[in-house]
Amino acid sequence: MKDFKAFILRGNVVDLAVGVVIGAAFGAVVTSLVKDIITPLIGLFGKPDFSRLFVKVGKASITYGNFFNALIAFLMIATAVFFLVVKPINKLSSLRKGPEEPTKKECPRCLSEIPIAATRCAFCAADLPAA
Repeated sequence: MKDFKAFILRGNVVDLAVGVVIGAAFGAVVTSLVKDIITPLIGLFGKPDFSRLFVKVGKASITYGNFFNALIAFLMIATAVFFLVVKPINKLSSLRKGPEEPTKKECPRCLSEIPIAATRCAFCAADLPAA
């Protein structure tokens, strides 16, 4: 029992559990955004429901319209997540970090890219001033 308690209280397990719960809640928000806001807007241009499209093959019925609905929903969800979550988060992250320090410089003699701390070029063996 002691080992199980230690396992459950490990940071990784708790973080994963929180991530799953938050992910499920966020999934519901994104699904509602697409279903209740974006899809009706698409409905202005035509009927957004393809579930009635099918083909009969013998006694079987291939409902390719359901596949189209799922594909369109996936693309709309992916687009919404990308533009409303990923891009803003990336922008905020880049603003927070600030500019990156350069790690490479160009050799003035041969124009090869070398580490910034190098005092001799690895390509042409030219002596370089110390950084």
